[in-house]
Amino acid sequence: MGVPGGPAGMPGGMPSMGQAVSSKTDIARLLDAVIKYNASDLHLAVGRPPSVRIRGDLHNLGQTPLTPDDTTQLMKSITSERHQQELAERGGCDFGMGYGDKARFRCSVFKQKQVIGLVLRLIPNKLLSFEEIGLPPVIKDLCMRPRGLCLVTGPTGSGKTTTLATMIDFINSERADHIITVEDPIEYYHSHKKCSVTQRELGIDVPTFAEALRRALRMDPDIILVGEMRDLETIECAITAAETGHLVFGTLHTTGAAETINRIVDAFPTDRQEQIRTMLASTLIAVISQTLLPTTDGKGRVAAFELMFINDPIKALIRKAETFKINSHIQTGANEGMILLDDFLFNLWSQQRITYNDMMRRSQDPQGLEKKVRDYTEAMRGRKR
Repeated sequence: MGVPGGPAGMPGGMPSMGQAVSSKTDIARLLDAVIKYNASDLHLAVGRPPSVRIRGDLHNLGQTPLTPDDTTQLMKSITSERHQQELAERGGCDFGMGYGDKARFRCSVFKQKQVIGLVLRLIPNKLLSFEEIGLPPVIKDLCMRPRGLCLVTGPTGSGKTTTLATMIDFINSERADHIITVEDPIEYYHSHKKCSVTQRELGIDVPTFAEALRRALRMDPDIILVGEMRDLETIECAITAAETGHLVFGTLHTTGAAETINRIVDAFPTDRQEQIRTMLASTLIAVISQTLLPTTDGKGRVAAFELMFINDPIKALIRKAETFKINSHIQTGANEGMILLDDFLFNLWSQQRITYNDMMRRSQDPQGLEKKVRDYTEAMRGRKR
């Protein structure tokens, strides 16, 4: 890397952080580096130089570790008094921040070992198209549905927010409805196109997701986006909103369609789980599960998806608590656009877009995927003979 103290192979041009940082100028310099290197995140931690995540890996900016005073001053340069109060009382806070007309960042400020740490995620200014993020075109049909619950799931950093922003932008361009989003914090700003768009931020516009959903039902909504279904009350409100005739989008930190169903049902007391399974079977229309992997050319990342669309056989499995059979139904539902995550990963690998090791690390069934790779390799050898 051209940065003193950084690893080899990164572009140069970033000034050395060889002295203590403590001003708004320094945070600007760091944010400029995130934008310049097209990094996804900026990490500011005591005892380590500022670092950026590029294509999945962390790289230091300079050699000088940050001190407690450094991270405190950097925090104060971007954090409002209200959020500093939240940090003091609750040990952490999250908020969105605009950086002029260059970019927006989602900021997470927290205490660890009695000092301040920060992670700032770059939010692209430009809303991406289905083609740019690799979303299968069949998902456009979901965006035109009049009602139901659509869940986008995956681990932190898997691109869920970007996927939902693309879907909401498509709806905004194609339908003439009222979209309400509830986010913590707002990441992508949506202008009014064909739709009227209302965006509410937790802690600023409304106290909780559940409260926002209750209020949303009185605001003549057509489409509701719930930034995170993080507790039982929010999950229940989202299901109710879908049940009462709205198209609802939400996220969960789960991987795979079957695991998503189990996670929702398990959030409820045992005596209510049968009722929730029935409600889910009638309201859920799709689960989109995704993950991000580095590309083989080292120039970026590519998304892999698992797609489950709810048909009558899958509704029956949800009602009967037989989610362990869902994967086989996804496999047989290929003509409806369904695909298992492992099959999507295999397709990316066979196109030489991701490495074998990365594919196997994200696999849900490594043994089954390894057998598929062996069969494919043998078939390819047979063709060459």
